[in-house]
Order: sequence, then C-alpha cells, then structure tokens
Amino acid sequence: MDIRPKGVFCAALTPLQADLSPDQDAFVQHCRHLLSEGCDGIALLGTTGEANSFSGGERKALLEAAVAAGIAPSKLLPGTGVPALTDTVDLTRHALSLGVNTVVMLPPFYYKDITDEGLYASYSEVVQRVADPRLNIVLYHIPQMSHQPIPHAVIARLKAQYPQTIVGIKDSSGDFANMAAMIETFENFAVLAGADPLLLPLLKKGGAGCITATSNLVARDLAYVFAHFNDGDAALEAAQQRIIKARERVSRFPQIASLKALLAHETGRAGWHRLRPPLLPLPPENVDALAIALAQEPA
Repeated sequence: MDIRPKGVFCAALTPLQADLSPDQDAFVQHCRHLLSEGCDGIALLGTTGEANSFSGGERKALLEAAVAAGIAPSKLLPGTGVPALTDTVDLTRHALSLGVNTVVMLPPFYYKDITDEGLYASYSEVVQRVADPRLNIVLYHIPQMSHQPIPHAVIARLKAQYPQTIVGIKDSSGDFANMAAMIETFENFAVLAGADPLLLPLLKKGGAGCITATSNLVARDLAYVFAHFNDGDAALEAAQQRIIKARERVSRFPQIASLKALLAHETGRAGWHRLRPPLLPLPPENVDALAIALAQEPA
C-alpha cells in the first residue's frame, strides 16, 4: 500500500475567539469548506496556522475537535514538531491516538548550526520513542523560518533507517531546484511544494502535490491543477494564473494577516482578522488596499 501523501493539502489558518484562543467550531467549518472545495486534506497547526503560538494543550484540543466533528483522521496532517524532543513525541503520540497517522514535523529549531548528526539524532529519537508502525512523517523544510535546513544527506539516512515512516517532505524554501533534486534522488518519497505557484511545475517533474497557505482561498484552482496538470489547456493556464495572482496578493503585506483579512472579506466574519501576538492583524488601510485590489481584478 502506498502511504505517501498525494494531492492538495491546505496549510489551514486557525480562527481565533475574542480571547485569542482557537475557535474550534469555526475551524471545523473551515476544514469542511476546504474539503468541499477539493482539498485532499488539511495540514493544520503549521506555520500558517500559527501553531508555535499555541500550547501543547491547545494544539491537542483543536485536533480532537476536528476528529470529533467527523473530519476523517486520514484527511488531517497536523504539525507536531517543536523544539523539545519530548513534546514532539507527546504531540505525535496524541495524533496517533486519534487515528491520525501522518504528521508534518519541523526540525528542532531553537539551537542554530546543529550538525547533520544532531539533526538525524533528533528525528531518529522521536521515531524510536513513538515506536508505532502506523506513524508516517512528512519532514518540514522551511529554512527561512526555522533557520534549520534539512540536508539531503540527513533525508537519505532517515529514509534508509525508517523507510516506512519517513514518507515525504514539505519544501517551503521556494527553491525549485532543491525540490526537483529530491524527486530525482529519493524513491518512494513524496515531495510536496510549500508555495502555490510551484505546484504545476513540480507535478510535471513527478512531485506529489502541495501543502500551501493560499489554498485557504484558492483550493478549487489548486485541485484543478492537480487533476489536470498534463492537459495543457486554457482552463489549466487560467487556474494557474489565478493561483499566481492570489499568492502575489497575500504576499504584498504580512502573509498570514493578509490571508485572514481576505478570508474575513470572503466570509463576512470579522473574527478571521484576529491573530495571536507576536503576529498582528493588518492595519485598516492595508485591509482596504487588499479589498480594492481584489475588486479590481477580472472575475
């Protein structure tokens, strides 16, 4: 059985209540909407989901709420990688206890300039302590945030030692050459783009799909690209251009705040504007600028 994740996975935003705690009901509704738009799954509690601003208890409760509401565990890819090895193990075991077998795992990211041996030891220790054959790990390469890249040599060693556990990587570096090289180098390994516009070229190289932020807004277009990437017709090009424009729009100002502002605009729910400090909502003038830019684009 092929256990590698394939398709379009949304790096889901986390709605917040007035006290800045995760709004579980709104999150479940958002997950259902994303799945109805064509997402193959929800990558919750990642960078876009503000995961590292939440406690372990808050993260567990949000995942529990999604499963309790009937979101299939097979559709959920929670982030479980945190600086403390024991907390990473705890969050990963918790996911497995809910029937969620695939997790997205950051490298330990507080200490800088760690060796390849140290990075390998960290991931290896997690796998050994969890000690569950159901576990599937998608490595998370986002060096611009973590300041800890995941070198190919470490991936090769982890795959050799844990071939049924290390199943893929989310590459959010924006380095297409790195993604293409991993596709060519590693067999039975899902390379997932972390930037929406790269889904199409990555699929043409043999990539597995994407885990992206802008899919909060353009999931339908991304799903179309995944299903029709070999067609090369006008509809595919139109979908790709909408994806590129959406990504450019949310990159004009801080991305997570922009995504939330646009989702608030789309849904009419002002609560989507909330972020937990140190992240802050966009100032009103930036929100207005996004709304004007959106209104001026052709339908």
